[in-house]
Amino acid sequence: MNNYTEPLPADLLLKFYAYYKIANENFDNPGSRTPLINAFKANALIQAKNLSRKDAMKRYIALVKKEFIDKK
Repeated sequence: MNNYTEPLPADLLLKFYAYYKIANENFDNPGSRTPLINAFKANALIQAKNLSRKDAMKRYIALVKKEFIDKK
């Protein structure tokens, strides 16, 4: 995933963002200089707030598999 360079849809990026933050127990505020981006990131975290760390990891991996591995 780290080496992927093609543009991705914003909704997909926000799911990855939320799952990653929860899986890494990083609950810092979004750090973008753009308030609108921070709002979208905060919203993504709110939508995923009930996930456990383990569930967030599983969903992140499942999303990578669905979007990148199964589509080949």
